[in-house]
Amino acid sequence: MEKDLGVLEDNKLSMSQQCDLVAKKAIDIFGCIQKSIASRSRSKTDVEFFGKAGSAQLEGNLHPTGCLAKHMRACLVINLQSPTTSKYPGHQASYLLEQGEVIHDLVENWPLFDFNMGKLLGATLDYQEDLSHRTCSVCLESCLTGLRDYVLNQSPPYMKKLRVVDLTGIKDVEVQFCKCKKTMGRWARTQLLSKLCSELLVYLQQAQCNPGTFEISINVLIDLFVTERNYDLVAKALLKKCSCPLKICCVAFRSDNLSLQKFFYIIKLTDPSLLRKLEIVHNVHLEMEHLEMLFNNIHFPVLRSLTLPARTFNVRRFTATDEQMLAHIGEKMGEMTQLTELNMSFSILTGRIQKLLSPLKTPLKILDVSNCSLNHADMAFLANSFHANHLEALDLSGHDLPELYPSTFFKLLSHCSSVLRSLTLEDCNIQDTHVNMLILGLSPCQKLQEFKFIGNPLSSQALKHLFTFLCELPMLKNVEFPIPRDCYPIGITYPIDDTSLCRYDHQKYERVAEELNLILLQANREDVKASTPLFGSYDAAVQETNNELGAYLIKSFKETLEKFTTSFNKMS
Repeated sequence: MEKDLGVLEDNKLSMSQQCDLVAKKAIDIFGCIQKSIASRSRSKTDVEFFGKAGSAQLEGNLHPTGCLAKHMRACLVINLQSPTTSKYPGHQASYLLEQGEVIHDLVENWPLFDFNMGKLLGATLDYQEDLSHRTCSVCLESCLTGLRDYVLNQSPPYMKKLRVVDLTGIKDVEVQFCKCKKTMGRWARTQLLSKLCSELLVYLQQAQCNPGTFEISINVLIDLFVTERNYDLVAKALLKKCSCPLKICCVAFRSDNLSLQKFFYIIKLTDPSLLRKLEIVHNVHLEMEHLEMLFNNIHFPVLRSLTLPARTFNVRRFTATDEQMLAHIGEKMGEMTQLTELNMSFSILTGRIQKLLSPLKTPLKILDVSNCSLNHADMAFLANSFHANHLEALDLSGHDLPELYPSTFFKLLSHCSSVLRSLTLEDCNIQDTHVNMLILGLSPCQKLQEFKFIGNPLSSQALKHLFTFLCELPMLKNVEFPIPRDCYPIGITYPIDDTSLCRYDHQKYERVAEELNLILLQANREDVKASTPLFGSYDAAVQETNNELGAYLIKSFKETLEKFTTSFNKMS
């Protein structure tokens, strides 16, 4: 070390103290390096120097002390930054190159007040690719374990400035480009963070740590995803949040495959006063009376987005008491002054939309009322409400728009046309005769980015006509179109059941799809992605937990079958 850095080895100092001295010397050296390369391209220098020398050179030259190598890697990244930027290209480079040890050491020695994954991995002037959609397991696990070791490392607590870690900017997408081919989705991130927090607290209680370590308080902002399988671990971490230096702060909460008792318990532990997004989906059997109980007992002052499971509302079995309950739920939602997104698909709300939405004081920007059995009065309310002029995303799938309420639908479309970004009209009985009317309604929607209309009985000729028009929408990026009617056998009825969905002429469909893409190509609209996802668009959360949900469905089917058999035997 004397030869390489000019630091004398002192036997009176501990290894950690010796490493600190060497690291300080290294910082001075790297400061000189920084000055000498300041005039060169920042992104090229950082990525190349960090990528080639960051791990291999340091590990090779300074391997005799693993602790030293750790200091060096962190110092290397931190000291090569431009003082005029708050971003860390080194972190972006190490993430891109999937250098787990480097990421871990950088986080463990993080010098700033906050650590925001979305901003650190987002596109910059130096590197245009947005890496926030790379949920690489190696990189994310290294970040989280580095965060744990930030608390445990030997630096004096007063030198640890980190107070906020924001993991909410991570995006789960269908196609991943990480080399390890292993991703860490929202459920797995929830699981790992909860595990690390619990283990950290146990270790601190058992080991003789610096008393100041317990004074460290770091808020970790995360979107939690809780199912039966990780419930115990997450509940344990949330329950002991006050005692742990890493404090889980739930910004968005998704619950699936969970009993109502466990859902109510854990939602209280999350601190609902911080919750911006609440998703209760699929196998959480929440009905209207449970929703009223939730709103009566828990306050959601900053909630912006609410998703409810199928059949939360079913007006077909309403009593006078249920009508009052529905009105009360509407009033409670009216108290959520930041609520701008509401998803209620597959509830039966015939004639009750006004009662539920009229108390809202803030206009909705996103509304999903697909398959809600809306009638003309519901559509008229939507078209004339103050929500109409603010709707950026609208899903009316499962309603016979052209036959039941064409005029009110197009009135609604005209009111939201100036802001509408996403429109979903799946299984809406849109036929060839309706295409010109649809084009007329869509013409003012110049900000439309996404249009989904799978499941409509349209011919290949009608689709070509519609695609020719869609090329004229300047901001359009994604189109999901149906299998042409003429690709199916004659006499097929709509909506098509699941057993018949795939019984079409695949070769003919491929030819039509090529012709539709050619229309886009000839109009210089290669930026538009056109596809036919027969079984629905990609859902990262469902994809990640499909094994657990599948097992749950099999179990439920088995229990139902056993009950039926028992009842049948009793009757016999």
